[in-house]
Amino acid sequence: MTELDAQPALPTLPDLLEPGLTMVFCGINPGMRAASSGYHFEGRNNRFWRVMHLAGFTPEQIRPEDGHTLLRYGCGLTTVVPRATAQAAELTRAEIEQAGDEFRRKIEHFAPRHVVFLGKMAFAALSGTRTIEWGRQAEPFAGACAWVVPNPSGLNRSFTLDALVTAYREVHTAVIASP
Repeated sequence: MTELDAQPALPTLPDLLEPGLTMVFCGINPGMRAASSGYHFEGRNNRFWRVMHLAGFTPEQIRPEDGHTLLRYGCGLTTVVPRATAQAAELTRAEIEQAGDEFRRKIEHFAPRHVVFLGKMAFAALSGTRTIEWGRQAEPFAGACAWVVPNPSGLNRSFTLDALVTAYREVHTAVIASP
């Protein structure tokens, strides 16, 4: 038995999904803290819950431990790869592609109108497209309108809070306007 085998596996982060949601936000994979706590976007520097509120998705800022309430607003949460890591860069493209078939089936099963990828990494691997633009994608993903927005992780310092809110508000505004 190796040292790695002796370490307990982290629990997987449960999806927050139900059939017929307006949109599902899709992270690449859970962070270590989120997987350990069982709460999406648990990291103290993660800006997801604040951005969701400021962009208009929720009337108040939801705490990670109350993340299940996001379903009330027609939104769900999932990840492409279930394995938790300290940074998404620890995942290989092959690992993301391998998880892609199951993820695609999950989206088809729950049938949200929109799937919003948090960052370009997972969508690029799943779509086979190297050049991804921010915003609405030309092709649907698993029957849902696909979007790509910046990852709200505290490790992603390329985007200010205001820039994140602007990107997420674009999705919110477009979805409200669509039938």
